[in-house]
Amino acid sequence: MYRAASRGLLSRLDQGVVILSRLGLSETFIRFGIVGVLGFFWDTGTVYALRPFINLYLAGTCGFLVAATANWAVNRLWTYRHHTHAAAHVQWARFMTANAIGFVFNRGVFFTLISKFFSNTAGTDIFHAQPVLAIAAGSISGLCFNYFLSKRFVFS
Repeated sequence: MYRAASRGLLSRLDQGVVILSRLGLSETFIRFGIVGVLGFFWDTGTVYALRPFINLYLAGTCGFLVAATANWAVNRLWTYRHHTHAAAHVQWARFMTANAIGFVFNRGVFFTLISKFFSNTAGTDIFHAQPVLAIAAGSISGLCFNYFLSKRFVFS
């Protein structure tokens, strides 16, 4: 039952990818972007779950690690499903290494935005109060780096 439902969902997603590819984007990039959106939710969920217990800098780092690992798994199983893969632990290590550059941009933007430097005239820090905004900005900044490096060095 579960396999049939997941195949049905993937089939619909694949149909959507084909339609979007008519806009000139590669199907692989579209899939990678969809997985990135899922990563955004995993990242955000982790940050908000850890926020009451640890500072936002550490929560943001944990969120990135959770999202990157989940993204690697889904990209391996869906985005690059037709590629021959290295052993999972080797490919995961390559993915994490290649995406370290994306991490610098992703979390650099996140950390910059949640710092006290960005606050409104009333002294309220919007990004500290709503970290989802900083997570989104960081995710967008790292997407292109992560895609290029993943395609070239991890899933080639």
